[in-house]
Amino acid sequence: MNQDTEFANLVREWYDPLYRFAYSLCGSREDALDLTQNTFLKWARKGHLLKKHHRVKTWLFTVLYREFLDQARHRKKFPNLELKEEILPDAGTGQARERVDSRAAVNALARLEEDFRAPLALFYFEHHSYAEIADVLDIPIGTVMSRIRRGKDRLRRHLRGSRETGEGDVVPFPRKQSQS
Repeated sequence: MNQDTEFANLVREWYDPLYRFAYSLCGSREDALDLTQNTFLKWARKGHLLKKHHRVKTWLFTVLYREFLDQARHRKKFPNLELKEEILPDAGTGQARERVDSRAAVNALARLEEDFRAPLALFYFEHHSYAEIADVLDIPIGTVMSRIRRGKDRLRRHLRGSRETGEGDVVPFPRKQSQS
């Protein structure tokens, strides 16, 4: 297989998971697209240096995460004053104990500190193991487990708070009265 075919296969396999992770980190479609594209650009330039090809997944997610951190540092130094409303994607149709609007869940995740958002996104959205998350984020596995637990607690508090304030409420559709 030539390099172009290998690269195309890599993009086909990892584009969607990387984009979802990027979106969960930054909450912006445009920024997530940029992060994903930059990750593949770095792979095109430096991927051949990877000795252990079974670590491609970890390498890609690590590069994306570090690129996100670099962009976040840049934004702190040079804040963007333009405000825009972002249309959030549907978070899916999974079963949940409590009924939660997907917009409220995505908004609550976006409000979490980065230390909690990244491990939660990798664990729940991308189905990484604790060990893989530890590799991607370059933190001990015990820290990963702690941040996931604490992140879930904070996410629950954010969701309860949004439900109590009426933000992101799910309004049931009225049922028709049957005429007897």
